[in-house]
Amino acid sequence: MKEIKRNNYLDELIRKKENGLIKVITGIRRCGKSYLLDPIFKNYLLGQGIKEDHIIKIEFDKEKNKKYHDSSKLNEYLLSLINDKDMYYLLLDEIQLVKDFEYVLNGLLYEKNVDVYVTGSNSKFLSSDIITEFRGRGDQIHISPLSFSDFKEAYNGEDDEWVEYLTYGGLPFILSFDNGKDKSNYLKNLFQETYIKDIIERNNIKRPDVLETLLNILSSSVGSLVNPQKLYNTFISNGEKEISINTIISYLNYMEDAFLIKKVERYDIKGKKYISTPFKYYFSDLGLRNARLNFRQLEENHLMENIIYNELIVRGYNVDVGLVEIRDKDDKKQLEVDFVCNEGFKRYYIQVALNIDTREKNAQESRSLNSIGDNFKKIIIVKDGLKYWYNEDGILIMNINEFLLDKNSLDL
Repeated sequence: MKEIKRNNYLDELIRKKENGLIKVITGIRRCGKSYLLDPIFKNYLLGQGIKEDHIIKIEFDKEKNKKYHDSSKLNEYLLSLINDKDMYYLLLDEIQLVKDFEYVLNGLLYEKNVDVYVTGSNSKFLSSDIITEFRGRGDQIHISPLSFSDFKEAYNGEDDEWVEYLTYGGLPFILSFDNGKDKSNYLKNLFQETYIKDIIERNNIKRPDVLETLLNILSSSVGSLVNPQKLYNTFISNGEKEISINTIISYLNYMEDAFLIKKVERYDIKGKKYISTPFKYYFSDLGLRNARLNFRQLEENHLMENIIYNELIVRGYNVDVGLVEIRDKDDKKQLEVDFVCNEGFKRYYIQVALNIDTREKNAQESRSLNSIGDNFKKIIIVKDGLKYWYNEDGILIMNINEFLLDKNSLDL
């Protein structure tokens, strides 16, 4: 397997180095959090002339470090290693295994020559925990599975990179397998034995069957609007009596809090307001989504949409699903804009289409964008064709490779 580069995350760590906060690296299990710390960030520090004995790395999931699960012993050990006034870099992996770890970490902030970086697993160390435990002292760096450009750079197989990524996703360990059977088994076992168990154990879930049914529904409806009330009605119509809509909402939140799925709100572009329901869910990794469905339902248009959403998030955009209301004769109609992307004063409207190879298809995909009425950039991303071109309405048409492989593609 080739070296995996995570330059965007390394750059973020470099920007936040020595900022006086605890750098908390979060993300779905097996997405590469530990690898980011060591070797990627550690090698960077060494390359900057930092002495190796000033880079303190502890992996708490190793047997030899089990004694440091006691916070007092860990604190004593760490302080014993700080022997001069030069900066020390603490790389603490799987910190959630340390009882009362927050006291140790918050205490280290009082040491002027200590810079702290930690990772934690999904089951006990989620986004909500960062807010609770560190109360403004933590700086979260969220890691996603490999983007397509990272995957393509590290991939050395014989099959088409796009098909591989679309099917098996971007968890880094996937790149170590040579055949589809091993990849699919890895993903299915990981989903069942790690992610689902994490969610059940953390939240003390009483109805794992309901959780798994919800996962199946969400996996089958990527890119479709989801309404908790309709999900609840589905359970009731199937004879389920001992369940409430609050349970449905809670289970959806648990999956989101575990970084397994991401909820996207709908935004009324002309009305300039958010719509409370329905909304969409996308999977953090398509390989996991596909494994959940036993690699059935591989509709390329929906999976493309999920990949584009993930890429926009990795690039730092705030992303909503757009809605434009128009008048069609005497009726009002709502047209969907797949993504409304905001970054500071910039905004982009994006439609996703497998192709626009006919005039009718071009008009169909352009209609919602043409109905917006403002001057922000409007883009349609398609599977194949020229790298980019403009249609007669001034809308930028771009192929998926151009978008995914050029981080500045939206500003063409």
